[in-house]
Amino acid sequence: MPTAEEKAAFSERLKFALQRSPEKVLGGTQLALHFNLRHHGDQPISPQTAHKWLTGRTIPTSDKLETLSHWLRVDPHWLHYGPPPNAQARVTPKPLPRDEKYPLTPETIELASKIESLSAHHRYLVQELIEQFYGDRSER
Repeated sequence: MPTAEEKAAFSERLKFALQRSPEKVLGGTQLALHFNLRHHGDQPISPQTAHKWLTGRTIPTSDKLETLSHWLRVDPHWLHYGPPPNAQARVTPKPLPRDEKYPLTPETIELASKIESLSAHHRYLVQELIEQFYGDRSER
């Protein structure tokens, strides 16, 4: 049975994912409406159930988590449990000096492939954005 902290953390992840969605879901009634349009399970949810999800009083069952994660385009594991314990290390690797290369991983190859498939203009924008984040190391 989930603890109160786990339920509250789920609620925060759900609200975060909802903020990123194109639909403007402002409460339990709207969440239930949008959810029920997408869920193909046996029973629709009530606005009260959706409100309980948003306030951290309950966590949905696995079939409902699947519907939510598919709709909100997030990983079901992340939505239910949060990031894996080692995710922080993967998300924020120690920066390497400019002349050193990061090791090739499936993730970096996939990212490079996606960038390569962009139009020339969009690749330029990505490069400019990276330069803004990466900055000039001599300034540090």
